[in-house]
Formats: sequence, structure tokens, C-alpha cells
Amino acid sequence: MSVRAYPLVARPSLQEHRRTFACFGGRCTVIVADAARSGDASAAVAMAERALRDWHQRFSRFLPDSELSRLNLDLAGTVAASPLMCRMVEAALTAARDTGGLVDFTLADEIERAGYATHMGGAGTDLETALKRAPERAPASPRPDARWRQVTVDRQAGTISRPAGLRIDIGGIAKGVFADELASLLDGFDAYVIDCAGDMRVGGRAGRVRPVRIANPFKAGRIGMFALAAGAVATSGIGRRSWSGADGRPAHHLLDPHTGAPVFSGIVQATALAPSAAQAEVLAKAALLSGPGRAAEWLSHGGLFVRDDGGYERLEPAASGSPVRTRASSQATMSSSTASRSGSLRISWKRPS
Repeated sequence: MSVRAYPLVARPSLQEHRRTFACFGGRCTVIVADAARSGDASAAVAMAERALRDWHQRFSRFLPDSELSRLNLDLAGTVAASPLMCRMVEAALTAARDTGGLVDFTLADEIERAGYATHMGGAGTDLETALKRAPERAPASPRPDARWRQVTVDRQAGTISRPAGLRIDIGGIAKGVFADELASLLDGFDAYVIDCAGDMRVGGRAGRVRPVRIANPFKAGRIGMFALAAGAVATSGIGRRSWSGADGRPAHHLLDPHTGAPVFSGIVQATALAPSAAQAEVLAKAALLSGPGRAAEWLSHGGLFVRDDGGYERLEPAASGSPVRTRASSQATMSSSTASRSGSLRISWKRPS
């Protein structure tokens, strides 16, 4: 997992309730605290864990009886869908539209051909070794046919329409939507954290600032930290869900929509801040796919991206709306004293011109 929110430095009257558990192929954490309603906070943590476990079963691409699998197998052009499925596909459509097709949710067949056809746990292949065997670096680009435009959602009717046989993979966007769904239920508490295996929402009435530490993709330890009182953060990387293909070449789960193959853009990890977890997930992925030349254009709320050589660039969330950009050399270590202390996130999510 690439992000971690550490516990509150709590007042004696603010008891923190916390659970960490395996889910979505990683680790999830739920934290809720409330000075006046400790029992309700504890019950809310249990509710959130039950919801996340249930959503994993209902929407996993790897379970044949999940709603997503049934949708992908259904040969009808229009299929009945639950409200949450409709919301996730709507979020995926928004991501595709706002990134010009760079973040494309219609690549289920391509990701399975690349080798990601079953649940994948563990640490993945060694990143430095994989990079030595990787093809020439190039940014990703959209599919020319923009087939995501053929998908529509009718929330009122509770249906999703797409050409028969077009299979979808909502991937990390689903985790962001799940975090946002739970955040909307927990806003009345003093403090909460929802970490859906790396897609995180932080908030609560008390406005407590939390340090969110970003892991170094090349070695143990962290490469940076952001301090958040409210908002979201997500990290996308090519190291953890990675493997060697049948041809011996390195592969991972982030695809170039144009080629349908794993992308090696010159960036190995990108972290994005945003008002919502679904937005943060999309911005982090778009930054990684775009490569070092354009990654910063996606990090309008702040963030950090790590290049192949271990160097990284950090963009601070700034009150002016124009993030402050700093660079660090190969394998440098970010001091926590340079982290942003502002919990406010300005809303500006759009495709770079």
C-alpha cells in the first residue's frame, strides 16, 4: 500500500476506533472518533468494514458471480444495474471524458491478455529489475475509436447500456467511489479516515490534521508526506501489481489504452490530492500515464510523482490554486518539515489543454 494515515494525536476525550483488514487485494483501514458519541463511532467502524467487504464481493472482476462479472457476461445491449454500479460506471465515464480517454475503463479484455486475469496479491516483481527489461519509455495515449463513448448509464431506469461483448474494468475508480460513499456517511463524526487499499478520504467536524505518508516505490520507507484535515489522496504505481509475461517481459496493471499493453511512461508512481477519492484516483493514474513531461498538469490540487531513476517531483497544494513545484534528485528522502500544513483543497479537475 502506498499511502498510510497515522492515528490521531487524540485528546483524552476523543477515543479513536480503528480496524485494519484485508480487502481489494490490499489492506483497508477505517478510523472513526467522536468525543460525544464513542459508541456510535465504534459501530460506524464496524458498519464501514462490513460495507467494504460486501462491495468487494459484489463488484470484483475476479468473482464469477459478482455484479460486474454478470454485467460483462450479459450479451444484452442494456442491462439492469444497482444504484452503486451505476454510480461507479458514471464515475468511470466522467474520468474517461475529462482525461480525453486516457483513463479508459473498457480495457477488461486487454488487462486479462496482459496477464491480470485472477486476483494478484504479494509484493509484485522487483521494480528496478523490471525497469531494466522494460521497453522504451513513452507516454500513454487514448484509443482512436474512443469506445468508452458507447457506454451510457440511465440512473433513473437503473440500467447500463453498451455494445454486446464490450467488457469493462472499473478498477481503482471503484475503490475511490467506495471511500467517497463511506465519507458521506461519516461526515457527522469528529474525525474519520477511510483507506480503501490506497484510495483515502480524511475528514470530520473537528478538522484534525493527519499526516499521510507516501511510500518509496524502490525501497522501504517513505518518500514524502502530505498533511490533510479534509479531502482525499490516492497513489497509482506500477510496482505492486506486476508480473513477468509469457514472453518474459515485465508487465503490470496500468495499460496504455492505445496499445492495450502495460505502459512504461518514465513514471513509476504518482500520488494525487483531490476533493474526492474518485477524483484523486483518476488524477494519479492520468499523471502516471502521461509521463514526466505532463504529469504535473494533472496534479492541480498537489501531489507527487516518482520517475524511473528514483527522483521525484512534489507539488504542494497552494491557496493560489497554482501548486508549488519542487524537484528532488535520485532516491532522495523528503523531510516531513517540508510537508504542506494546509488541509484545504481547491476544486479544479479538468483535462490539460
